[in-house]
Amino acid sequence: MIRELESQGVVSKTHSPFNSPIWPVRKPDGEWRLTVDYRALNEVTPPLSAAVPDMLELQYELESKAAKWYATIDIANAFFSIPLAAECRPQFAFTWRGVQYTWNQLPQGWKHSPTICHGLIQAALEKSKVKGPAREIQFLGVKWQDGRRQIPTEVINKITAMSPPTSKKETQAFLGAIGFWRMHISEYSQIVSPLYLVTRKKNDFHWGPEQQQAFAQIKQEIAHAVALGPVRTGPDVKNVLYSAAGNNGLSWSLWQKVPGETRGRPLGF
Repeated sequence: MIRELESQGVVSKTHSPFNSPIWPVRKPDGEWRLTVDYRALNEVTPPLSAAVPDMLELQYELESKAAKWYATIDIANAFFSIPLAAECRPQFAFTWRGVQYTWNQLPQGWKHSPTICHGLIQAALEKSKVKGPAREIQFLGVKWQDGRRQIPTEVINKITAMSPPTSKKETQAFLGAIGFWRMHISEYSQIVSPLYLVTRKKNDFHWGPEQQQAFAQIKQEIAHAVALGPVRTGPDVKNVLYSAAGNNGLSWSLWQKVPGETRGRPLGF
């Protein structure tokens, strides 16, 4: 991976007083993405006004369109298309197998890379680069169809195939994998509360019947999760908020109902 990036001119060998540890990340297709742990550099980097929209705001905006057709654009290696100023490159140095390298292009892991990239994309994006239209797309990791948000099939398959955790760390990893989809699951916090118990520092890890039941139930809920939305507007639209309290916590659900519908449509749990 390093040699490939070097041959492409994305990274090059260097000698720098700065150095950060590498942090490879496995991509969904099984390949590896080279990222560097720039937390120390990020702490001393001056702030920059962020232009990257919030993910939830984007989801709500897309949901409100309730579109029948969608189009997406995938910009390959967007960061690597943006050159890094030569005088800044020493700060981004990292070491791999005893050899120090640095980035010649905008690196992943630096706190301002998304903001810089997003600003340039907004300035340069052309409609001719857009693919589509399609009745169903995957955007921001979410499946979209008719303005409704759904959990992608591959995500469901991955979660339902997970084995019971054998440690606190594995339990935390499982909770992290399902937590993004909590708005699709009614009474999510009550269901997973036994799993959170075993992750507490003061508790020893013990996977008992209560945890196994919660583990099996939340996977079942993920497999049969409902689609959310679309958000509708108008004088006849009724928004109904339900709330409940139980021994394991609080829960809520937001529904929309229009004349002619008996149950309405869920917007979130």
